[in-house]
This record gives sequence, C-alpha cells and structure tokens, in this order.
Amino acid sequence: MGALTLPTRLSIAALCLAILMLTGCAGSAQRHAQPPEDYFARQLPGVPGSGKALMSPVDNPVAQLRSLQTPPPALIRQALLEQHQNWAGTPYRLGGDSARGIDCSALVQQVYRDTFDLELPRSTYGQVKEGREIDRQALQAGDLVFFRPPGPYQHVGVYVGDGHFLHASTSQGVTISRLDNSYWQRYYWQARRALETTHVAQLSRTL
Repeated sequence: MGALTLPTRLSIAALCLAILMLTGCAGSAQRHAQPPEDYFARQLPGVPGSGKALMSPVDNPVAQLRSLQTPPPALIRQALLEQHQNWAGTPYRLGGDSARGIDCSALVQQVYRDTFDLELPRSTYGQVKEGREIDRQALQAGDLVFFRPPGPYQHVGVYVGDGHFLHASTSQGVTISRLDNSYWQRYYWQARRALETTHVAQLSRTL
C-alpha cells in the first residue's frame, strides 16, 4: 500500500479528533448527570434528596440517633425514613410480620424495636395504651397515630414529621401518607407519645 497523501492524513486526523470530542462529551454528561429527585425530597420538606446519600453506611441515622444523648427531631425523622426504605414495597398482610407481608401494628412494633430499641405490644389494641395521649397539633416524629376506618380493625402508623406518617396500608403496602388526606383525616382517632425524649436519651447512653 502506498504512502497516504497529505489531504488523506489530515482527513483521518480530523475524524479521530471528532470521535474523541464526542466521546468526551458523552463521558462528561454521564459523570455530571444528577439523579432524579426522590420521593422524600418531593414529599417531606427539608429531607435530603438522592444526591445526598441519606442511608450511607458512614452516615447512618439510626447509629447517630443512638449515639446522641438528646437526638434532634430531624434525626429521629431521618431514622424513621430509613425504616421506610427498608420496608418499602412490602405488601400488606393481616397477621404478617416479615418482608413477605406485614400488617400495620407489626410494622410499628418492628420500627420501634429497630429504631429505638423499644418493645411495643403486637396489636393496635395494646399499642393504643402505650405512653400518653397528645394533641394532634403537638405531634412529633416518632409519635403513634391511630385511626378507626370502616371495618373491625383499628389502624396505626408512626408520625415522621411535616404532616406525614409511615404505615402499612391495606391497598399500597408499606408507604408514607399525609395526615390531611381526606380518608385519613376522616378516620383519625388519636395520637400517643410512647417515646419520650428522656427515654431516647437513656437508650443513647446504654447502646
């Protein structure tokens, strides 16, 4: 094969340069692409989005919660949101208490056990006797919220802040809902504070 002419060499060089530029742009776009805004950032003001690793092993809210003598409400809320991430997608199953299916009182029992190392009764009947009743306007992250929907069973969830609560919904499974939703507002019953600040402080010193 004969030597390439100067115009041919210049054309090949220009083509290679163009390919390198296109590859560089694609790589740059991939590196700088931002993840879509996550559920928590949309629904709960003040909660970090996907761009900030909420559940990284280094920055674990539950570990932080148990390391502080007086955990701030925001940290309690983050720890509860971690529990939601752990259980998200779990279907509702009456009497269930595992990832294969779980009911509302079992979810609350396990969330309290895993987050606060506090053992609650298994049933809503027992949980509604825990702690003290509080006004709806005084709700804080970690409080229990109870409902009396139609049917033979009561319903319970854990308040996570900003008007939202974590629960096992019969139609959606484990989810976060708004208290001012027309359905939940209609059947709201009461709220109870089973977890006092002094109790969290005591746990923090012993764990």
